[in-house]
Amino acid sequence: MALLPIRIYGDPVLRRVAEPVREFTPELRTLATDMIETMYAEPGVGLAAPQVGVSIRMIVIDPTAGDEKGKAFALINPVVTRSGEHVVIEEGCLSVPDIRADVVRPERVSVDYQTIAGEPAHLDADDMVARIIQHEYDHLDGILFVDRISPVRRQLLRKQLKALAKSQGKRS
Repeated sequence: MALLPIRIYGDPVLRRVAEPVREFTPELRTLATDMIETMYAEPGVGLAAPQVGVSIRMIVIDPTAGDEKGKAFALINPVVTRSGEHVVIEEGCLSVPDIRADVVRPERVSVDYQTIAGEPAHLDADDMVARIIQHEYDHLDGILFVDRISPVRRQLLRKQLKALAKSQGKRS
């Protein structure tokens, strides 16, 4: 197991649409394990493969929202259906450090996905778990939570986002 470097706002991999996983290999299992270890070390409750520089459709989540480490698992090639009332909750992101903002999202999701072994699976989630899934799912489509905030709030964060992107350029 290894900790993986988190890609920061401004890294082009965060804006790409991730490719579907076609082969369920031991390397995929290792990546999922490393992503979970990295998620807990940061600490976070979800992580998408593009956030560690791998542009594939895989996310890892902790459905206990970090309360019971060891409950995390991978969702491969997830397809999310959103439902329910829209709720506003403050979000942050490991790839956009030190920035938090209110984001409007549906309160429930249904997810069809594949397990790390390639088996079909389904999950119905609400509240915080639904929010985690939606946030990480956005990463697979090159969307960051700051893309979902109000234009006024985004304008207020403009300097911070530019500084993050500039620091990312220096890391490359």
